[in-house]
Amino acid sequence: MFVVATAGHVDHGKSTLARALTGMEPDRWEEEKRRGLTIDLGFVWTRLPSGADVAFVDVPGHERFLGNMLAGIGPAPVVLFVVAADEGWQAQSTDHRDAIAALGISHGLVALTRADRADVARRLEVEADVRRQLHGTALADAPILTVSAKTGEGIDELRAALDEILAAAPSPDPEQRMRLWVDRSFSVKGAGTVVTGTLAAGTLRVGDSLELLNASGTAPVEVRGLHSENTAVEAATPVTRVAVNLRGIDAAAISRGDALLSPGTWRQAELFDVRRTSGDALDAIAQDLVAHTGTAGVEAHVRPLSADFARIRLSQPLALELGDRFVLRGPGARHVLAGVEVVDLNPPQLRRRGAAARWAEQLAGQQDYKSPALTLQQRGYALIEDLRRDGYTVDAPPAGVIAFSKWWITAAQVGQWKQQLGGAVADHAAANPLAVGLPRGAARDALGLSEDALLNLAVAAAKLESVEGAIRVPGAVASLGAAEEGVAKLEQRLHKEPFAAPEAADLKDLRLGNKELAAAERAGRILRLKDGVVLLPSAVAEARTRLQGIDQPFSTSQARQALGTTRRVAIPLLEYLDEKGVTRRLDGAQRELR
Repeated sequence: MFVVATAGHVDHGKSTLARALTGMEPDRWEEEKRRGLTIDLGFVWTRLPSGADVAFVDVPGHERFLGNMLAGIGPAPVVLFVVAADEGWQAQSTDHRDAIAALGISHGLVALTRADRADVARRLEVEADVRRQLHGTALADAPILTVSAKTGEGIDELRAALDEILAAAPSPDPEQRMRLWVDRSFSVKGAGTVVTGTLAAGTLRVGDSLELLNASGTAPVEVRGLHSENTAVEAATPVTRVAVNLRGIDAAAISRGDALLSPGTWRQAELFDVRRTSGDALDAIAQDLVAHTGTAGVEAHVRPLSADFARIRLSQPLALELGDRFVLRGPGARHVLAGVEVVDLNPPQLRRRGAAARWAEQLAGQQDYKSPALTLQQRGYALIEDLRRDGYTVDAPPAGVIAFSKWWITAAQVGQWKQQLGGAVADHAAANPLAVGLPRGAARDALGLSEDALLNLAVAAAKLESVEGAIRVPGAVASLGAAEEGVAKLEQRLHKEPFAAPEAADLKDLRLGNKELAAAERAGRILRLKDGVVLLPSAVAEARTRLQGIDQPFSTSQARQALGTTRRVAIPLLEYLDEKGVTRRLDGAQRELR
């Protein structure tokens, strides 16, 4: 199927032409039929001479319904632009032209309607004016056909021209992630919630689990059934007008502008940077506007960065990717101010004086907004999957970027980590001479990392080593200084009797106070439990081995006997084993090994 949206000034015959092409009535509401004025979107379809199946989204032309018009053409890949041959180009012709340009629709044709009301000279005059009005737009060379729905003149030629235009339109990828902008939501007795929209990419199948994104967030839904042109189908591929019967949500919870999405594959963006593609300079327009994309019209604050670049903050998140087009207009305004294209979905903070202008210069210098080179330069590193989700090209890393596991990381970022980690390790060693090294958690904090794998890369780059949960210079040995003799004697004693924890007096004789014991523990030499019980770190494994040799479950007394120790040692040791998941407490008296 192909999908074509109409466009053009009010009362120039868009609905009449759609009716003549399809034999169907596009006006759905009684008020529309009574007033002879299209208010909302209409949907009709037909088969062209080639056999191609084409659906039309008929949009209102009146200036008061510009928002509805934008929702109709937003997801459409092809436009049928209508200008009355007798009246010629009018005010809303300009608005609709500007909206088409802003949304980046590049395929279409022009129908000069009501030809029965215009003589040859008038037709030629209007055609020449239409060419002038479309100059510099993607429709500058679009075919112009003169038609009359009343007499049938040119209708067959229009059908043939549509065939040619649709054959030349790009074919969307049915394997892409799916995003369906909702244009209608209603409830059908016996079926439940139904939404409709133009499926522009990806594939929908009965039974699919999807996400619905709206102003309240995301909600899981399931495709209960699919219809296209009032016919049940098992799957729908792009480009298709489709009705989706949903399970798991009420129709009242869904509005025009919501989106059905492939789960977990889209960035839900509220803040992003854009490039002007048409219309007024961005530093000359009001800052609180309405931004339209797909079928959505969302309140937006626009922060100009320059005449051609701006930062947009939406009042609610939308599922976006690089290259998505927006129409900007004032709240309640009936004219298009500008068209913009998303160029960065994860923009840097701009806090310093002049930062906005400098960032705009960097954006202006980009040759390809689908290349992640600039965003990686700003961020240092990113998950490849996140880059792919945003719409970047990820076939190969850009120059100066290395691929590491699931990340792309700039060489400059690796160098920064190397310097930061080396300094942190040196500073920690100077401040804590008895420590085995910089704890890994502290190292991650110092580098601002949450992933151990990235810390390992930094450790390797800095030519350090990670030992016993700490990072140090290779070969470095933690010295306990004057406490070394006492710790060594304690180790000898506990090697002979692993659970014969020294009494406070014994530790005093060994000259091991809290400071010395803490240093020995940081060095991984001892294990300190509650109530001042000191053992070797190997006591955990030894305890497990001994407890495996007794019946399960066991009591504290049985464990004490198996360990060959006292209650003073057994109770804090068993509690420690509980915390570490070695044992599990069943009740007040019994435990078992996990």
